[in-house]
Amino acid sequence: MAKYACTVCGYVYDEELGDADLGIAPGTLWEDVPDTFVCPLCGVGKEDFAEE
Repeated sequence: MAKYACTVCGYVYDEELGDADLGIAPGTLWEDVPDTFVCPLCGVGKEDFAEE
């Protein structure tokens, strides 16, 4: 499982943990996170995330 960090604010999406606050279940791969996903801290889209 990988982690993806927002290149703007540093928020990290961890595939192993998902994000319960956003309704994303643990084990959800980044590629399976909806394309409409936005960073919960700064509001940028998936295109502004990079694998750690």
